[in-house]
Amino acid sequence: MPISTPTLADNFVAPPCAEKISILIQDEHILVINKPSGLLSLSGKNPLNKDSVHYRLVQQFPTATLAHRLDLGTSGLMIIALNKPANAQLTAQFQQRSIGKTYISVVAGHVQRDTGYIEEPIAKDLANFPQQKICHTTGKQAQSHYQVLERLDNPPRSRIRFTPQTGRTHQLRIHSQALGHPILGCDLYGTPQTRGMAARLLLHADSIAFCHPISAEPITVHCPCPF
Repeated sequence: MPISTPTLADNFVAPPCAEKISILIQDEHILVINKPSGLLSLSGKNPLNKDSVHYRLVQQFPTATLAHRLDLGTSGLMIIALNKPANAQLTAQFQQRSIGKTYISVVAGHVQRDTGYIEEPIAKDLANFPQQKICHTTGKQAQSHYQVLERLDNPPRSRIRFTPQTGRTHQLRIHSQALGHPILGCDLYGTPQTRGMAARLLLHADSIAFCHPISAEPITVHCPCPF
């Protein structure tokens, strides 16, 4: 049997994450959790990357499935389905883009406009896995609205609220880079300087609004930003 060559994804090992998952909402159908920065959403192919949101939750909730994911460095709100009907309904809401999400971030420099709209298509960057890239030929539509909450000095930074209209991989990180203001602590799309300006990726999912998958009750959850 031929031996497969490990990929870059197989070789990546996430540092241990000591922070715990906080459960903010729980019933028989769903959980809404606060994911800590530095914890994978799903376990990786590399056996050293077993620890993840899913791995931890199935110890207590064996039927738990993720309705969506957050990047390793991103903290904040995630919805977890606890049965197949709930998962199917939540998946449909995400596909229909009826779930509202906002993120808080700190980016390098002073963003000039108080509000703005970024519309740049995103595609896989096959030459630089696992990065994505802006590509107007093969990229999928990606849209993000932003609002400047605060401009900080020494060094110049901007606190931003992002409202993504689509959910592409690394969307806010790429759109921040395209704006000329990369997210601090971003290892994939920042500069050596901006990577060193924060101990973690300064991106936090601070609110989510959806309909309960079984009762259809509107639910809005807020989770304070830790930075």
